Amino acid sequence: MPCAYGTSAAFSCLFATLLNPLGPIGLSIRQAINTKFNNDKGIRAMMKSFLRLLGAGLLGFSLQAAADVELKDNHPTTYNVNTGDTLWDISNAFLKNPWLWPELWFVNPQIDNPHLIYPGDTLRLVYVDGQPFLNIEAGIRTLKFKPGDTIKLTPKARITPIETVIPAIPLEHIQSFLVNNRVLENDDLEQAPYVLAGDEEHIIMGVGSHLYARGDWTDNQQAYGVYRRGTTYLDPQTQELLGLGALDLGIVRFENNEDDIARFKVQSSSADIRVGDRLLPTEERKVNSTFYPKAPTDAIDGQIIHVFGGVKNVSLYDVVVINRGTRENVEIGDVLAVFAQGETVKDRITQELIKLPDHRRGMLMIFRTFEKTAYGLILKASAPLSILDRVTNPN
Repeated sequence: MPCAYGTSAAFSCLFATLLNPLGPIGLSIRQAINTKFNNDKGIRAMMKSFLRLLGAGLLGFSLQAAADVELKDNHPTTYNVNTGDTLWDISNAFLKNPWLWPELWFVNPQIDNPHLIYPGDTLRLVYVDGQPFLNIEAGIRTLKFKPGDTIKLTPKARITPIETVIPAIPLEHIQSFLVNNRVLENDDLEQAPYVLAGDEEHIIMGVGSHLYARGDWTDNQQAYGVYRRGTTYLDPQTQELLGLGALDLGIVRFENNEDDIARFKVQSSSADIRVGDRLLPTEERKVNSTFYPKAPTDAIDGQIIHVFGGVKNVSLYDVVVINRGTRENVEIGDVLAVFAQGETVKDRITQELIKLPDHRRGMLMIFRTFEKTAYGLILKASAPLSILDRVTNPN
């Protein structure tokens, strides 16, 4: 029977239609709604609460439906969170496939964000309808107040603890790559302004130095990043130009100009700035420092094409570049398996050259994307990895 429109009975009908398929979870939500709202005046508030509760119920339902969560044979039943732990470390302690961590957390609709975990918290493995979940028991929080603060305690007061939320991955290995370096989609450096000279004919500049640059200053930009040409990224299979690596050297601030010659002061530098280095307007983009490892949405099949640090072999916590980007729907947080290329051997019986199958040696997580490339952090390496190793979906 269709639900009537505009009455509380209509909402009850709607709730029943939508929530009954959820079984016990749907029944709990319906009971909570019917207890709280029993007249037409509460319809709007009821709908708001309904959407929030329905979202939590559907998420819990989808987690219970997950059948591909496999616990390690030697998994713990409790885990005390320590300073320095990461979400990846914790998930790896419990799961054979750590990128499936969302399936393990027990969603509590009364918690603002169940994925905010702090040092001192205790995680307990529980089972709901035969499926494993993790419950969070909050540890002791250290609170800090400034002199003169007036604290009004109310039932809705929310206090943020001093402890830092544990990160999903070890951020110290990627911090510089979050804000520094770029991959340009074309050779923009060739048309960019360039360092002409330093004060008193200096050819090397650092923090506090002044320099002169030549270029077009009509955009009235006040701050520029200083870059040096880096690696040219080519697709190893098609030889397509994927981008040009631009190495970040520092920040300079505009002071004045006469025609196409401008004077700048070096505000910061991570390396010596030299004559010929290029100036690009500073990027305006949101820097994402919160990462949640996940399986890719789409099928990804690419290769490692560069490793930072001037080495060929790739090891744990190295930052690499892959030849896939947003064009191929690569997203921040995607976890990819790394496969070493199988060797080519000679079949001594048939005298044929046979390529052995690729074999899995590691895992990486994408933390910054560009159109045709992406940066990834190696999270697992059972043996040395190499440039041109294959990256693909983990399962």
